[in-house]
Formats: sequence, C-alpha cells, structure tokens
Amino acid sequence: MSWLLALHSSSEVLGVGVLDLDVPSEGRSAGFPLGRALSNDLLGCVEQLLPAADWPQLGRLIVATGPGGFTGTRLTVVLARTLAQQLAIPLHGVSSFSLVAVRHRIGEPTWVGQELPRRGQVAGLYAPDPSALGGVREVEAPRLFAMGTALPPGPRLVAAPQIPVDVDTLMAMGLAAERDQLAGPWQPVLPVYPTSPVDAL
Repeated sequence: MSWLLALHSSSEVLGVGVLDLDVPSEGRSAGFPLGRALSNDLLGCVEQLLPAADWPQLGRLIVATGPGGFTGTRLTVVLARTLAQQLAIPLHGVSSFSLVAVRHRIGEPTWVGQELPRRGQVAGLYAPDPSALGGVREVEAPRLFAMGTALPPGPRLVAAPQIPVDVDTLMAMGLAAERDQLAGPWQPVLPVYPTSPVDAL
C-alpha cells in the first residue's frame, strides 16, 4: 500500500486528502475550519485521515502553496517538504489560485485574484495547457497590484477556495503525477508570498 497525501491551508479551512495509489477510487478528503488554531491542530487533523503510523507508507505528496495566510500556508508546506525529504518521495506544489482556474475549466488566459483590504489585490494569470497538471499553466505568478492599479485586460475570477473540492483536485493532480512518474523534487516547493508580512505591520 502506498499513500498520496494532499494538503491545502490557503484559507481558514484546512483541507486534507488521502488516497491509496494502488486503489485510487477509495480516496477521501475532509475540511477542518481551524482558522488560527491550525498551528496546534494540523498534525491531529492529518492523522484523522492517515494515522502517523502509516506515514512511512506515503508514496507521493501534493500541497497548495498559496497565496493564503502566512502561518497556515507555511506550516503545511513545511510539513510536506519535511515528509518528502525524510521519506525520499516526490512532492508537488500547486498555487491555490491555479486550483481555482482548474475548477472553473478556463478556456483562455484568465486572471485569478483576491482583494486585500486597504492594500489592493493579489492576482496571477493562468492559461489552459493540456500538458500541465490539471490542464492549467501559471503564466504569471500571483503578485500584489496596489490600490488604484488596474489588472491587465482579460477575463477574471475571484480566488475563493472551496474545501474539500480543491483538495479533491489536488489528489487528482497527484494521481496524474504518479501515473506519469513525475519526479517532484521537494526543494523548489515553497509558500507563495505576494505580500510581505513585515510590510503589513
């Protein structure tokens, strides 16, 4: 038995998904509305779907890298990186904005963004690409557009995560990566921080 673990903490709801890579039809996912309690409850929530005793049987990991809350996104990415490094297994990072584009099945380059009170909006550009995981490629990484700065022209979507739907998408992408035997090095997988937590102080 070899497990795939998917993690998404780019919103107030922690999403966790697990499936057996040998029997992917038996995948399961759940959402945990933790908010700021995530730092204390992350491991316990993961264990509700996959006990720690089974973590050595992990075969692949996939994690949402943000944009999202500074602490929540950082913790799940660090957990995923640590497991991937220690177990020597593939890890894939996917922007939470990209998951929105996949869910909406975009057919043309589309801006996915989120308003930030008194600061502007964070947005990235995504385009359909059959060769990419999930069929969507990140053309421009999410960045901050300051207040009064308009997005370039093009269709727009609001970056509203849906848990556990987006976790199920992550699992489908991880399963596709397993089928194609993609390498998935853990080192490049980092949290997305379009805004600095220092600047917000």
